[in-house]
Amino acid sequence: MIQTGCMEGKVAIVTGAGQGLGEALAKRLDKEGCKVVVADINGEGAKRVADSLKDALAVKVDVTDELQVEAMVNAAVEKYGTLDLLVSNAAILIAKPVVDFPIEQWRKMIDINLTGYFLCAKHAARVMIPNRKGNIVHINSKSGKKGSFKNSAYASAKFAGIGFTQSLALEMAEHGIRVNAICPGNLLNSPLWNEGPNSLFKQYAANQGITEEQVRQKYLSQVPLGRSCEYEDIANVMVFLASDASSYMTGQAINVTGGQEMR
Repeated sequence: MIQTGCMEGKVAIVTGAGQGLGEALAKRLDKEGCKVVVADINGEGAKRVADSLKDALAVKVDVTDELQVEAMVNAAVEKYGTLDLLVSNAAILIAKPVVDFPIEQWRKMIDINLTGYFLCAKHAARVMIPNRKGNIVHINSKSGKKGSFKNSAYASAKFAGIGFTQSLALEMAEHGIRVNAICPGNLLNSPLWNEGPNSLFKQYAANQGITEEQVRQKYLSQVPLGRSCEYEDIANVMVFLASDASSYMTGQAINVTGGQEMR
């Protein structure tokens, strides 16, 4: 059973935490008693979130830049003395048909969504291995389990991300470090889907030749439980995976999809 405050005093890094899902995850870890390093390429966003937490540090970081990632981990250790949890959440999504996908955007998708996992894990492990304990949680996607229509770059990175999660779990087990992933469903009520000229509703409507409302109904109709995935759904599983309640779990990619994906 998981109780509130189950991670009291733990030190966590959350990437992509300056807004959206990452912000929600950082706030949940704060509620559970963690000291949180709020990391984001948007330094102002990271500071805004960190300022709202009880004990937090804001760090501006590009997860594709190894020197910046190393500095992020060093900053966490310098301020808090250790690192217990890494939540790799930073990601982007560009959805286009293959024939229209510029190679530069394809490489950017792979670099942020996959290489970012690698660099953050590499430098977190550098701290965790001598401590013989630690926890890494990758925020993946249901697109890491099943191909995604006109969304090949994202799915490719997410499939590879699960392979990295499993491989890293095998490598880290002897050091007492657990590595798992969460595969959320569609966050239809989030800013990612709804706000700005590159919102997913706008991208998918353009790609699929249907209206934004038709996109919403299409994705809702695929969910047996009949509702959107919400931040809290993901945060609940994150806390479980990061706590001792899941001490016998590693190398797993947990679906949080309302039954949309069951593999």
